[in-house]
Amino acid sequence: MAATFPSKQAIVVGGGLAGMTAANTLLEKGANVVVLDKSSFCGGNSSKATSGINGSETRTQKQKGIKDTNDIFYSDTMSGGAKKPEIARVLVWESGPAVDWLMDKFNLDLSLVARLGGHSMERTHRGKERFPGMTITYALIQMVEKISEHSGGQVARIVTKARAEQLICQKNVVIGVKYTKGGQSYSEFGPVILASGGFGADFTQNSLLAQYRPDLMHLPTSNGEHCTGDGIKMGEEVGAASLDLEWVQVHPTGLVKVGDEDAKVKFLAAEALRGVGGLLLDAEGNRFANELGRRDYVTGEMWKNKAPFRLCLNS
Repeated sequence: MAATFPSKQAIVVGGGLAGMTAANTLLEKGANVVVLDKSSFCGGNSSKATSGINGSETRTQKQKGIKDTNDIFYSDTMSGGAKKPEIARVLVWESGPAVDWLMDKFNLDLSLVARLGGHSMERTHRGKERFPGMTITYALIQMVEKISEHSGGQVARIVTKARAEQLICQKNVVIGVKYTKGGQSYSEFGPVILASGGFGADFTQNSLLAQYRPDLMHLPTSNGEHCTGDGIKMGEEVGAASLDLEWVQVHPTGLVKVGDEDAKVKFLAAEALRGVGGLLLDAEGNRFANELGRRDYVTGEMWKNKAPFRLCLNS
């Protein structure tokens, strides 16, 4: 079976914030959408984010008198290590409209703004809820679910426990995707958007992590166990080009469970903890870095100093 293009249905692989943003945008434009996620529920790593979402020239910033601009955000991004100005410009100039869209379309509270590491201005937005990543991501999931329910699955569908296996091609054009669910194989046809996340939780010897950053294989990860690079591999198998896969970020802080210190998957100790005054101490009880520095800087200072390290907060 071949898809007829242009097609009214689009397929989104991945049910995190990127995938649900794509799904909701498609629905706004009048397309039908099916979202595939291999986990038993959507949300991905996005639902675990605890700091907020960055944006410049937002309505919230203007209301609070924060004199941030796209040019300042762009300068921070480039000085923070970005190597591709054209991508940084898209990131920055779309950030403010994205934050405003979340507030307007999904009635989200993003009224609190903080300055976190690597930023020269207050631009990390969150609401009064404790877990902004979960709040934002689930609002988008619920919108797709609502449309699915009201349309009887004709306009929108979310299929969980669905592992995308292969992109279907016709004359070098991707026309759909094959996936498995419950031991059965299925196919969906239409344009495909890959929003399936990274590969930081795949420690197997044939993983993308082993291929691009074998020096990091010994470290634990804050990624969910689902982050094994499936979408990237599927794309590469049909000739898609990948970009900057060697840029794997090492976050300086994670929560260590007593008695399970060597666990490969840990929960992130978010940057917001340092943004509100948390101090990093080395084995001797001394500060060794500017806690508001970029993540690569803080991590680099850790390599130079003596472990174990502790993140200290007051009440």
